[in-house]
Amino acid sequence: MKVTLPDGKELELAAGATGADAAASIGPGLAKAALAVKVDGTTQDLALPLPDEAVVEIVTDRSADALELIRHDTAHVLAAAMMELYPGVKISIGPAIENGFYYDFDFPEGTQFSDADFERVEAKMKEHVAADEAFVREVVSVDDALARFKAQGQDYKVELIEDLVKNEGVDTVSLYTNGPFTDLCRGPHAPSTKRIGAFKLQSVAGAYWRGDSDRQMLTRVYGTAFFKQKELDAHLHLLEEAKARDHRRLGKELGLFTFSDLAPGMPLWQPAGMTIWNELTELWRTQNRKRGYSEVKTPILWDVELFKASGHWQNYRDNMYFTDVEDRPMGLKPMNCPGHVQLFKDVRRSYRELPIRFSEQGLVHRHEPSGTLHGLMRVRHITQDDAHIFCTEEQIEDEVVGCLDFGYDLYKLFGFEPSLELSTRPEKRLGSDETWDRAEKALENALNRKGLDFQINAGDGAFYGPKIDLHMKDSLGRSWQLGTVQLDYQMPERLEATYIGADNAEHRPVMIHRALLGSFERFIGILIEHYAGEFPLWLTPVQAVVLTIADRHAGAAQAAVEVLRDAGVRVKLDDRAESVGRKIREAEMAKIPYMLIVGDREAETGSVSVRRHRGQGDEGSVSAEEFVTRVRDEMEAERNAEPPLSDAV
Repeated sequence: MKVTLPDGKELELAAGATGADAAASIGPGLAKAALAVKVDGTTQDLALPLPDEAVVEIVTDRSADALELIRHDTAHVLAAAMMELYPGVKISIGPAIENGFYYDFDFPEGTQFSDADFERVEAKMKEHVAADEAFVREVVSVDDALARFKAQGQDYKVELIEDLVKNEGVDTVSLYTNGPFTDLCRGPHAPSTKRIGAFKLQSVAGAYWRGDSDRQMLTRVYGTAFFKQKELDAHLHLLEEAKARDHRRLGKELGLFTFSDLAPGMPLWQPAGMTIWNELTELWRTQNRKRGYSEVKTPILWDVELFKASGHWQNYRDNMYFTDVEDRPMGLKPMNCPGHVQLFKDVRRSYRELPIRFSEQGLVHRHEPSGTLHGLMRVRHITQDDAHIFCTEEQIEDEVVGCLDFGYDLYKLFGFEPSLELSTRPEKRLGSDETWDRAEKALENALNRKGLDFQINAGDGAFYGPKIDLHMKDSLGRSWQLGTVQLDYQMPERLEATYIGADNAEHRPVMIHRALLGSFERFIGILIEHYAGEFPLWLTPVQAVVLTIADRHAGAAQAAVEVLRDAGVRVKLDDRAESVGRKIREAEMAKIPYMLIVGDREAETGSVSVRRHRGQGDEGSVSAEEFVTRVRDEMEAERNAEPPLSDAV
């Protein structure tokens, strides 16, 4: 038989050869390093035979999906340890997930399990890893598998097998055994447990069986695994740093926002948080105006007939909120685009007016399940930095390029470097294939015209059109999808938007949906974690605090505050009867960039002694007016420079 390697080289093997045989024929080093084999793009065990004429790739610890493989292995090792330590425990599922794995357990009545038990479980897991237990696959009949798991009292495995029979019509299933433990599993797995280099159990949570709140609550144990201890240590350090930067904790400590059980998923903004919000709004408004956008405002509540016409009713209503107003069905808008079409249609439009660019700080509502809500990152009350461009077909590329330029200029201010994805037609979509061909080609042409690298994200476009998504990495290297530029032929058609062309006939405009921050809520959450609360001077809620050394300095301190406040500096006064050392410490904790100290000398000379945040120490005395100039110069430099990623912790 013959197989082809990724570089195109053909490999001759004996009939019935396995992935392990293929690795060994290439070289002993690869045979030792091999974890699994990809056959025509699908990963399988090394022990399985290869089909003739297949394209094969040997998976090693350098392969992109190798970690997923050993994390699945580690989930099995966790289940094996649990069954030894907790007789009678019932096991359900244990997949690899992003950055780790989990396994769900149903402990015997009266058994308490928490993270305090991790050390004991990890010790037992290490025994299985050290034993170098082979992962052995066997295919058995459904009847044999059911008999085995029923005898063990493993009800969840029995239900999984019965569902496979009902939904997929299988008559056999695969089982994997390592040491004393056997699990129902499709695979694949690495050759043995020894390939797991380092692992760590991380947290415990509750999880309903099959995600159904009417079913049994199980105990979900999360963990992660790596090939080397130093890789695990680096990952755990990153998690600790991310925990220290958690926007929910910092948001509370810095007095930025809060949440109420009476408004789940909808943040309440404190004055300090509104300062950040308003600074971003001013940035958004100024930059839109410079680029020819006209700001508009549309209602949040619309007759459902609008959403039926736009296609949201058919494609998005499960995520919407509805009410009746005088027996008229109404819905809270999940998106701003249908309203912007109404504005476009309000007057007779000429081709000479195009492109028309509408921008809106648009409030939308989307029903996110309560279990997915996460601080500012996943909310139900969403304020988008939204825009819609109505243009001719010939103007599409120029407008898309303009959107991308806008995004790059905006992200530079925060030190973000975008990576791009072109998301193409999904299975569930509106419009003809011909229209989708034109739309996808137009976005691709715009990207190529700018010379931008991008990845294809097949099938992830919106139901009405393809899109370019802009992803950023923050100071911890985490990726966030922020901006999107979407091309839409469908909504102008469905909502009957027209303009008068040069031929004096009606034509249909093309619509570009564009958001760059994504949403104000989520973007602020990302910035809190990106900067660890150490915002640049132009964005920070309080830029300076004036501190008195003694009560007799209060008058001079108040005079300095008034000069700064009148000049637009965000300043506050701390004239409490506390030591100046304590005041400095509290200002440091509040992450205020400048502390301006007023004592006898400063009171006499009408100056302030400048101290920079983060232990940079005293920077000498200046007049209040000189400090105003310093603040203005620093903010101007921040806006005109590409700052490095924050190194704040």
